[in-house]
Amino acid sequence: MEGRPVAISEDVELLVFELSSSLIPPQRRAFEAAAYAALAVANCSGCGAAYRVLAPLQRSYWDPPADNYQAHAGAHHHRSSKLRDLPAVGAEDPRAGARDRRRFQVV
Repeated sequence: MEGRPVAISEDVELLVFELSSSLIPPQRRAFEAAAYAALAVANCSGCGAAYRVLAPLQRSYWDPPADNYQAHAGAHHHRSSKLRDLPAVGAEDPRAGARDRRRFQVV
């Protein structure tokens, strides 16, 4: 990379790579250039300090995809289903009304 300073550790380079992997290629190149410039200015001592500098910068380059599916709409109980809409399959169970018949039985 052209804008990469020489004093960057492998851990910080890996961090820049991981943060840029979710970006589309044009944004990735712009983020990497901005990340190395920010790291040179901040003079970060380690991976944690570099993350605190780079995380907000990465969010500014990331555009989330459109959410066409309503993932946060809640439960989808209103969907129609063949099993729920059609009548029950099979013969009527003779035990189906036994509890109701016994309730009114004279002792």
